[in-house]
Amino acid sequence: MPVARKQVGATGTQSVTISFAGFNRAWAVWIGDRLERRGVRVVHQRWDPQAGATLEDELRDLMLAPGRILVVLSDWYFQLGPRSHDEWNRALRTVVAPESERFAAVSVTTSALPGATSVFGAAELTNVGEEEAERRLLAHLDLPTDPLPRTDGGRPGARFPADTPEVWGGVPRRNTRFTGREGLLSEAYHALQSAGQGAGVVTLHGMSGVGKTQLAAEYVYRFGSDYDVVWWVPADRRALYRQRLAELAPELGLVTGAEYGERLRAVRDSLRRGRPHSHWLLILDGADEPDQIGDLVPTGPGHVLITSRNPEWREHNSHLVEVPVYDRGESVSFIRRRAPRLTHTEADQLANALEDLPLLLDQTAGWLNDSDMSVAEYIELLEGGIDQDVVKVSADFPLAFQTAWSILLNKLKETVPESVDLLRLCSFFAPGSIPVRLLREMPPGDLPEQLAGLMNDPLLWNKAIGQLRQYSVVRLESHESSVEEASSAGESVYLHRMVHKIVGTDMPARDRQEFIDVVRKALAAADPGRPIDAMYWPAYAEITPHLKWAEVLESRDPAVQALVLNCLRYMYFSGEYRAGIKLGERAMTAWRDLLGETHPRVWDLSYNYANLLRAVGDYAGTEAMERAVVDHLRTERGPQDLEHLRAANGLAADLRGLGRYDEALELSTWLLGAYREVLGDQDARTINAQNNLAISLRLLGRYEESLELNRRTLEARRQLLKARHGWTLFSEINYATDLRLLGRYNEAESLQAQSARVHRIALGEDTPQTLLAEYNLALCRYRSGDRGKAAAAFTRVLERGERVLGEHGPLTLMFAAGQSCFAREHGDIDQARTISDYVVNGYLMMLGESHPYVAGTRSNHALVLRNVGERDQAHQLMEQALTDMTRSVGENHPWTLGCAINASALRNLVGDPESAAALTELTVTRATEVLGRTHPLTLSARIAHAADLRGLRDRLRAEKVESEALGDLGSTLGPQHVHTVSARSRNRPFWDFEPQMI
Repeated sequence: MPVARKQVGATGTQSVTISFAGFNRAWAVWIGDRLERRGVRVVHQRWDPQAGATLEDELRDLMLAPGRILVVLSDWYFQLGPRSHDEWNRALRTVVAPESERFAAVSVTTSALPGATSVFGAAELTNVGEEEAERRLLAHLDLPTDPLPRTDGGRPGARFPADTPEVWGGVPRRNTRFTGREGLLSEAYHALQSAGQGAGVVTLHGMSGVGKTQLAAEYVYRFGSDYDVVWWVPADRRALYRQRLAELAPELGLVTGAEYGERLRAVRDSLRRGRPHSHWLLILDGADEPDQIGDLVPTGPGHVLITSRNPEWREHNSHLVEVPVYDRGESVSFIRRRAPRLTHTEADQLANALEDLPLLLDQTAGWLNDSDMSVAEYIELLEGGIDQDVVKVSADFPLAFQTAWSILLNKLKETVPESVDLLRLCSFFAPGSIPVRLLREMPPGDLPEQLAGLMNDPLLWNKAIGQLRQYSVVRLESHESSVEEASSAGESVYLHRMVHKIVGTDMPARDRQEFIDVVRKALAAADPGRPIDAMYWPAYAEITPHLKWAEVLESRDPAVQALVLNCLRYMYFSGEYRAGIKLGERAMTAWRDLLGETHPRVWDLSYNYANLLRAVGDYAGTEAMERAVVDHLRTERGPQDLEHLRAANGLAADLRGLGRYDEALELSTWLLGAYREVLGDQDARTINAQNNLAISLRLLGRYEESLELNRRTLEARRQLLKARHGWTLFSEINYATDLRLLGRYNEAESLQAQSARVHRIALGEDTPQTLLAEYNLALCRYRSGDRGKAAAAFTRVLERGERVLGEHGPLTLMFAAGQSCFAREHGDIDQARTISDYVVNGYLMMLGESHPYVAGTRSNHALVLRNVGERDQAHQLMEQALTDMTRSVGENHPWTLGCAINASALRNLVGDPESAAALTELTVTRATEVLGRTHPLTLSARIAHAADLRGLRDRLRAEKVESEALGDLGSTLGPQHVHTVSARSRNRPFWDFEPQMI
């Protein structure tokens, strides 16, 4: 007959102590929430019996708690210790049965439990909905089950544990052997809960193999019910992280285009605003390079959990939780669950030999449980060895790892030898996430016999994968599907870096060559062949990390070599300059040795390598490289050879970078003619040459000619390419830039605003070209008078440029120059001075003393010095800038004319008004001739000249010049434009030097 139970609170004690295994925390929280709503005082007591104590004593200690004791029954509850079912049955009969009125229980598992648990008469909460589970819980405790009135403000309370968050993705399967770590889980939880909005970032930090990923996964399962969104992202590579984060967009219900750049922007904005979900948890797994992804860590009302070997995350506003190896008790408990045949003493001995490292314990105990080998024999092997030369793989690997791995590898060879072949194949990819689907997508004829069977037989494939998973050598990346589904679908597997480093040490030479050839072919077959198209950048982001490990630079296969070149192009267009330069440098060395100095592939490589070097400002280096190629190809193949023309195009860009604009114009003009003759007007390469000629014209101040060429280029690219193609968008930047430089500010802003929006959608927020588009938009808004929007845009672009491109890249220096000029007039003068000084020194180091960019930024810096009262220093620096600019680009160049306007103002300040007036008069004449009477620079010179005439007390001429200039300003820019209003108020105009793209 059923056991009679007292109603909770019937004797006046309104208390329930909930005893639960940490694994079942979510159930304990939900149960406590349901009871507290009924006025019950709840105490949570995590069940964690100590190894040295008897179960009877632990249960008696539990009875010291006030009120009823509600046990959350699960197989996990009875595994802690671990203890056998016999031990539990004795304890339950001895302690619980005589005190059955004190105990109650709910069951949250369908697994078999010790027979004596029947003493609890537990309420079954599995396989029912939330309302029925609550009814059963309350009825079991003799509490009213009628619905409560809504007096709690409508708060939702704890989530029912059987309900997953509304959005859930990428999370690994729960490790049912997870052991210990309770203190770390608690520390991470409280650190996130106590953090202010936008600051909820915790990093689980520790050495390889210590179990950081498993700890993060357990955190998700224990505390995931607190969140509406849980999203797991591999973060070992920036490009892959961006791709996976962008995939969250449709899960959040965000309406975006297909481009992942737009999706990424939408996701980050949604998380920051907390709409549609404010309770979100993002897990960044394997984020070992904070500098690479620190700028992409979302802010907002949610939480971010990071796993990393790098403690520098503390410098990125993250709370650091150090994850050590297991303590000995955790090691012993884990081993005994992984290998039940081992005694407590044997588990202790094994843990000591393996230095308590979780990954090694998991792999070793897994196969040792199936082996006839004793622990003593195994330890003897570790100490004396299969391999007498036992050394550390790296500083953070345990001494025993190499030998332990050798033993495990032998076990795999004996059971499923195909698993060893698969593992060795994986070792020629980069450690971490390995896209094994690329192998399975290969044509059967490209595979050696021993691998063809593995790849083409789903049963054999699944058996090999299953064996590797059984011993925790790999884990499946397709976490929501079954092993069979994931394997047959050709997903990815995760190979730990420790295993990756050791697996190939005893590989036969023949196997090694066969396996590496297979991986090379798989990577080449995965090449989309379109590195310029941002739609395919995620594919290249997945491929590029594996190039080094597959030793692709040693291959003579044309398809593999084409893959290398396409990856370099992708890195250039996407802004991955540093990684691209490393690859290009290694490729130049390897291919020159492999193919010879004059092989066509080497010319291809040098062109793409030079693009990357030029992107970071190494113009002198690229000029020497390109000139050697140009001279050789002209001699060997003739001037109209397409390889020669391409190299000459690069050389023209180098000349522009070096400030040798006349040479660049001459070469660019010849190139356009040559391309037209060889390929015709409508070929993409001819149009590119036309684009480059326009840039050369702009750098010489010939803005009208540049505008016309850029207009034709834009129209041609819109017809030939897609509207969102990167080159088409680049032409929009060029055309808008020319409009702005000609003073057609409204037209320029209208075009550039639309183009910047499309850039963000099509290319992503942080690519170099998008940053350039947004910078030009900031300049357009500044010139149009919208200073509020301009201020925010200047700051945002510079911050992102520094993070993405580095502090000393050409684009970053360009962005900094604009920010400094704006801050000088409308912001913080101290900030303007700091940035301006950094810009001048940056260009000096990159370009040398005689470059026009150095003269131009010195002119800007002189204006900063003037504003802080250092007049003499400002005057001297401005005169130097005017002299240097005149020598660099000539006396009629707009940059020289701008320096002259500034120099005349400073001559007035130091008491030389006659010289100032003479300079502005000459400047007006030259500017009118070069740019026209109503160009903004000419108008500034005319207003400045009027001011100088007033300084000489020549009032009649001053009023005449001023009146005519104000009339032209009103007609050209509008009577209410900021420049017109400023001039009408007799504020002397100044000129800002703007470094241009080359």
